[in-house]
Amino acid sequence: MQKWAVEQLKCQRKKEIGTSTVTLNKHLKTNKMKKIFIYSLLSFLWIGNLVAQQTPAVQQTQAYSIEGATAHLGTGEVIENSLLIFNNGKIIFVGKATAKIARQGTRIDATGKHVYPGLIAANASLGLVEIDAVRATDDEDEVGSMLPHIRSLIAYNAESKVVESMRPNGVLMGQITPRGGTISGTSSVVQFDAWNWEDAAIKKDDAIHINWPGSLTRGRWWMGEDPALKLDPKYGENVQKIVTYFADAKRYLSSNQKVENIPFSATKGLFNGSQKLFIHANGEKEITDAVTKMKVIGINNLVLVHGKGAENVANLLLKNNIPVVIERSHRIPEGEDDDFDLSYRKAKILMDKGITIGIGMEGQMERMNTRNLPFYAGTYAAYGVGKEDALKMITSNNAKILGIDSFVGSLEVGKDATLFISEGDALEMKGNILTDAFVQGRKISLETHQTKLWKRYTNKYKTN
Repeated sequence: MQKWAVEQLKCQRKKEIGTSTVTLNKHLKTNKMKKIFIYSLLSFLWIGNLVAQQTPAVQQTQAYSIEGATAHLGTGEVIENSLLIFNNGKIIFVGKATAKIARQGTRIDATGKHVYPGLIAANASLGLVEIDAVRATDDEDEVGSMLPHIRSLIAYNAESKVVESMRPNGVLMGQITPRGGTISGTSSVVQFDAWNWEDAAIKKDDAIHINWPGSLTRGRWWMGEDPALKLDPKYGENVQKIVTYFADAKRYLSSNQKVENIPFSATKGLFNGSQKLFIHANGEKEITDAVTKMKVIGINNLVLVHGKGAENVANLLLKNNIPVVIERSHRIPEGEDDDFDLSYRKAKILMDKGITIGIGMEGQMERMNTRNLPFYAGTYAAYGVGKEDALKMITSNNAKILGIDSFVGSLEVGKDATLFISEGDALEMKGNILTDAFVQGRKISLETHQTKLWKRYTNKYKTN
C-alpha cells in the first residue's frame, strides 16, 4: 500500500508539472503574440504618421535662378520676362531677364509661366482644428471670456493634413487666430512647411483678438420671442465690461506687480505699441465705439476685422490709420436690403475710400476653404479691384497688416524667398497650377492627400 501510494503521488506530481509547463508555454506564447501585436501597431502608427504629411524641406544649400516668367511682385508692379535669383533663403535679384547678371545655381526656365510671392491668409484658424466633429482635434476656443494670455501658437498642429492642402494653391503662410469669448486670445503668424510650431513661427504673438458686442439683437424665435432686430439693452453693459478690463490691465501694468496677473501681463504689448489689437466688429456704431474707446484707454495699434459698414466711417479709420481685414468674397449679402453683389464689391468700395484692405478667412468651413484664398481675391478683382491690387490684398497688404512686411509679402531684394511658380494666372482656378514652391528658399513638396487622390482617380477614369 505504501509503495502504491508513493507511485500515485509521483504520477500526480508529473501531471502537475506537465500542466504548469503547458500553462507557462501558453502564457509565453500569449505574451509573444501581444508583443508582436503591439510592435505591429506601433509600426503602423509610425508609418501612418510618416506618410500623413510631407517631410519639411531641408535648408536651402544652392541658389536658384527663375528666368522668363511674368513676375507679379505683390507691390502692384509686374515684370514681363523676369529674372529672380535667391540664395540662403533670401532674394538677391529681381529684374528683367535681359539684365547682364550671372545666373546662379539651379536655373528654372519659367517662360510662359507666372511667379508670385507666397500668399498669406489673415485671421485663419488653420492647425487648430483637424476634424470639427472630433473634440480631441478641436483646439480653437478656450474656456472663458477674457483670455488675452491664451496663445494659439502652442496649439498649432504643424502636421495637419488640412494645413498641408493649402500649399498647392500657393497659400504658404497664415495668421493662426483663436476663436470664441470676448477676448479670444493671441494670434501668431506661421509658414506652412515645418516640423513643429517652433519651426513654423515667423512672428510670435502678433496680435490680441477681441469680439466687439453688437448693439442689435434678435429674439429667440424657437422660444416664441420676436425675431425682429431690436436694440440690445445690454450693449452698454457689455462694452463697459471690455473698457473696465483694459483699464484694470493698464493700472496693473503701471503698478509694482508683486503678484503676477498673467492675463493682464499679456496685454502689455497693446499699450507699448509692440502688439496689435484686432477688433472683430460690424456696424457703424460698433466700429465707432470700439475705435474711440480703445484710443481713450491708450491702445492705438488697431486693425478692424469684418467691418460691415466700415465704408460709412471711413474718415474715422483713415484718421487713425486703421486697416480692414474683410471677409472672403464668396458669400451671400449680409442684410436683407443689400445688393446681391455687395459681397463681391466690398473690397472696391473700401479701397476707393483709401482704406488698406486685406482678406481674412473667418466663417463657415473656414479651414478647408482657406485654400481658395487666391480665388476670393480673383473675385474681388472681377468686381472692380485691379488684378494686381487684388493680389496685394493677400500678399503685401496682409503682410503689412500682420507686421511682417519687412521680410515677406512681396518679391523684393532682401526679403525671404517664399514664393511659387504657376502655369497661369494664380487668381483664377484654371491658371492656378503650381509647378514649384519655395518657403524661405527651401523647395517644398506640393504633394498632399488631395493630390494623391486626384491622381489616383484620374488614372482610374482615364479614357484612351
